[in-house]
Amino acid sequence: MQRQSSDEVWARIEALVATTGQAGVVATDGDGTLWSGDIGEDLFHAFIEHGEVADPAIEAMRREARQHALSDAGGGLDVARRIYDAYLQGQFPEERVCELMTWCFAGWTRDRVDAFARDVVGRCGLEARLHGEVLHVLDRARAAGLETILVSASPVAVVAAAGARVGFTVDRVVAAGPRFDGDVMLAEVERPIPYGPGKVSRLLERIGTGPTLLAAFGDNAFDVALLASARIGVAVRPKPRLRERAHEVAGLVELVEMGPDHC
Repeated sequence: MQRQSSDEVWARIEALVATTGQAGVVATDGDGTLWSGDIGEDLFHAFIEHGEVADPAIEAMRREARQHALSDAGGGLDVARRIYDAYLQGQFPEERVCELMTWCFAGWTRDRVDAFARDVVGRCGLEARLHGEVLHVLDRARAAGLETILVSASPVAVVAAAGARVGFTVDRVVAAGPRFDGDVMLAEVERPIPYGPGKVSRLLERIGTGPTLLAAFGDNAFDVALLASARIGVAVRPKPRLRERAHEVAGLVELVEMGPDHC
């Protein structure tokens, strides 16, 4: 991959807008791309520490465990930890664990989940984890009147809370969404969640087919579909899994990392 600075990437976006005559959209992944770490996992770990797993979530977790040849013994926290450990060992699908992290609050009210997520973001040191090179491009895109969208497989409650701190209103957040019965969360998600090809389909649901996806930013293999769907695909601090699949994204470039002094 060719390495380009945030100024060089922005210049390419600006030139593309001038050529096409369309304002278009700039999309970015969240975890590992806009910030380091995974706020979905931050939320899940806080949920485990909080220790309150309602009955609907316990039953759903037990079903997930059995479907993936794991023991369903013990309480909800035991099963949740067992599934997460299996995921870390490559024995539980990543997309399904993203779904579980979204519906694990089943039985809680919407407002309670949102408040819990805001508290997690407030305590996770997000500001120190932000990637200045991506923010620099997003700020310039917004200043030029382009729409910026945050696309993440993490739960929408925590992604919206984090996104609000870096200029994303809730209508510009595409993330994994649970289903609700009235105001109470169910142990279900709206599928597909924004993971792999689901990132593209969910993004297109949000922006429609009219606007051009000018640029997309991602860090891992499950961002390949999103990166390939953009006119300019940009790898941010790419994980080995993305490097292995870089050939699948024509013209993929690697964004030069900014130091903390430039954030």
